[in-house]
Amino acid sequence: MAASEENSALFPIFILTIMAIPLVPYTVMKLCRAASKKSKSIHCNCSECVRSGKYRKSIFKRISNFSTYSNLTLILVWAVMIFLVYYIKNMSREIQVFDPYAILGLEPGALDSEIKKNYRRLSIQYHPDKNPDPEANKYFVEFITKAYQALTDPISRENYEKYGHPDGRQGFQMGIALPQFLLDIDGASGGILLLWIVGICILLPLVIAVIYLSRSAKYTGNYVMHQTLSAYYYFMKPSLAPSKVMEVFIKAAEYMESPVRRTDDEPLHKLFMSVRSELNLDLKNIKQEQAKFWKQHPALVKTELLIQAQLTRKSADLPPTLLGDFRRVLELAPRLLEELMKMAVIPRTSQGLGWLRPATGVVELSQCIIQAVPLTARKATGGSTEGAPFLQLPHFSESVVKKIARKKVRTFEDFRDMTLQERAELLEQVAGFSSDKVQDVEMVLGMMPSVTVEVRCETEGEEGIQEGDIVTIQAWITLKRANGLVGALPHAPNFPFHKEENFWFLLADPVSNNVWFSQKVNFMDEASAIIAASKAIEDTMEGSGASVKETSAAVREAVQKVRSGSRLVMGKFPAPAEGNYNLTCYCLCDSWIGCDMKTNLKVKILKRTRAGSRGGLVTEEGPNAEDGIEEEEEDEEEYDDDYESEYSEDEEDKKDTKKKGPAANGKVHKKDSSSEGSGSDEE
Repeated sequence: MAASEENSALFPIFILTIMAIPLVPYTVMKLCRAASKKSKSIHCNCSECVRSGKYRKSIFKRISNFSTYSNLTLILVWAVMIFLVYYIKNMSREIQVFDPYAILGLEPGALDSEIKKNYRRLSIQYHPDKNPDPEANKYFVEFITKAYQALTDPISRENYEKYGHPDGRQGFQMGIALPQFLLDIDGASGGILLLWIVGICILLPLVIAVIYLSRSAKYTGNYVMHQTLSAYYYFMKPSLAPSKVMEVFIKAAEYMESPVRRTDDEPLHKLFMSVRSELNLDLKNIKQEQAKFWKQHPALVKTELLIQAQLTRKSADLPPTLLGDFRRVLELAPRLLEELMKMAVIPRTSQGLGWLRPATGVVELSQCIIQAVPLTARKATGGSTEGAPFLQLPHFSESVVKKIARKKVRTFEDFRDMTLQERAELLEQVAGFSSDKVQDVEMVLGMMPSVTVEVRCETEGEEGIQEGDIVTIQAWITLKRANGLVGALPHAPNFPFHKEENFWFLLADPVSNNVWFSQKVNFMDEASAIIAASKAIEDTMEGSGASVKETSAAVREAVQKVRSGSRLVMGKFPAPAEGNYNLTCYCLCDSWIGCDMKTNLKVKILKRTRAGSRGGLVTEEGPNAEDGIEEEEEDEEEYDDDYESEYSEDEEDKKDTKKKGPAANGKVHKKDSSSEGSGSDEE
């Protein structure tokens, strides 16, 4: 019976251990993630961002952000664990080890006279004839009398002093840390014990496995539905114009599950009339186009109109029912756009290459959604000025852009290159801005990133590149801001959620519309970037046969570059057939408009030879980048051009490429030259 009670007493300790094994690591992970997220929250403090309330740390917002299901469940489990610790602590006080000397108030090895003397004293205090209290009677019988008998009997006393028990050496016992009622298998508790074992050992793991498999079968690692990826893969075409990317983007399965309510018909029709000019409808057959638009699936119509409400900044006019759907659409947008980008650059052709044209269209759509700028604003606004980059600045509108254009500020790059005093005079005198508004503009300009790229393509251990070789591309992308920060959240007061800025590095051939290599780059997580760069440089140096000292020096240099604001992009791709290839390196930002860059890269592929002589070198064109220029005419494919992408090449760019000589050693260093509307080459 005593052993059974002891096993039952161990049950809370068993439950506490089982709960602590997964709970403690999970809590540490949550705290580390929260700390890193807090350290990353370097955001814009202009008046528009402050007014949006997105970064406001009010008590109600803190509570709402904290009161998630996972956090509340975590707190509840920790409360149960604290209760178990308190219960076990009190229970340990109740469970006392039988010590006859301590019960009689004696020191070990006391004489018989001292034992009898203390026994008589305690008998006067606890004997039933002297003390009518039932608890005193129980204590006298179970403890005092038992302790006296253990010490007065010579054999019992010897056993206790030698083995710690009056009955002598005790055998080894096994038990189960379960409550007593479950161990009483003679009664009805036998079935309960069986159900307990079946539930814990069989049913619980089975339920967890079913839930995990059902979720993993529906979602990818980025929490995007597999059905969405299938739809994106099917509808993605090489000739997909940037203005048509929206039609593919809204076909996500997550958006198709949006609720369709009859009460939304009237506000959606009002919204349609206000954003009709942004829907790429044929004005010559406007009635037929409108009828065709409304014949689409209601969820598609609703999603496209809500996205257009974001692009045209008309979300304030939405009713509360649509406002919830609007927030859900925008919350899913960055994740879905990232997957759509992967579907654009995933190898499709026989040479294993992706597509450039839809990839640039996805980036343009992402920029417009984050900055709440209409897609039509990417066309020239106010003369030859690109209006889209200006519209992401605080207090700017199309009328302000037109006023600035009259002062011969043709490009956004020209505007950024002006001195502080020149910009202040321009904004105050021409646009009528106050000093506070000018300060907001300068604050946002200080947040905008400026990118430089160093690219190198080579075949490891060889002097040149032959067809069929595995080419290694290594690019260092360096980000700088006027305010000195490296990782920061973009200025996006009209986007209601936190959004980290990401960059896409693409090595592509604009003429053939092929993407040879692509990789996502993020400047927020410095620790992960240091680990990745160190490993990549170490593997490269070891593969080239470098010494340990040279490898260590190269790794230290790479770590220093990462800490100073650079990120390493490294990968491999198969060399194509023999020939000269005029490639372009793109570094595209998914959050800012006008902060992208591109540089030309000329690669010479030699014919495969049997001998080991390889005299050719990889040669690359010097810096030559133009953004905001018109797209070249394609003879091979027919594209739908509602507006031109600023990442395409033109004929003048080709002529300049032929005139310029190749750079030495197969390297190119390119500074940021992507500002939209910049029509000049860097000689």
